[in-house]
Amino acid sequence: MLKVTKMKHLLIFACIGLLLFSCGNDPIPKPKSYLKLEYPVNSYKKMDLQKAYSFEVSKYTQVNTRDNGWAKIEYPELKATIHITYRPVDNNLNEILKEVEKLTFEHTIKADAINSVPYENFKKKVYGKLYNVEGDVATNLQFRVTDSVNHVLSGALYFYVKPNYDSILPAINYIEKDIKHLVETLEWK
Repeated sequence: MLKVTKMKHLLIFACIGLLLFSCGNDPIPKPKSYLKLEYPVNSYKKMDLQKAYSFEVSKYTQVNTRDNGWAKIEYPELKATIHITYRPVDNNLNEILKEVEKLTFEHTIKADAINSVPYENFKKKVYGKLYNVEGDVATNLQFRVTDSVNHVLSGALYFYVKPNYDSILPAINYIEKDIKHLVETLEWK
């Protein structure tokens, strides 16, 4: 009986000891973790496409062209493509520009905001706008450029995923730099 009592006392002391030592600091929740995406530093290559225009693109892209002056700039690693549309002007510049702008503003239903940044290079005769469409839309970046006389070039960025703006925003920002570089290096023939 003495052994059983000793065992009970040891068990009670062990339980009390565990309770005393386990009740120390309050639990601290872990901080939220965020995905860190790193993209390579870009360098560019000139694309002379045997078209009415030429420009520089990222060396991480693949460019496919069509006979009508249209092109696709593909980002295989990002699962994205910039679709380039070329239209010659035949006394219908305003009509073409309205059509291109209409495609941009069709996203108004789902877009949180549509921001535009104008671009002008008088020396190269390149005038245009870059549209940044915020929200879960099919194409978050679009641009149009013209020489105001003979050429209109427009482009739209598409990802091969269901639109989730927060998730693809880093890739959008990365490709936006490439689109700005494309427009800045654009030359008409």
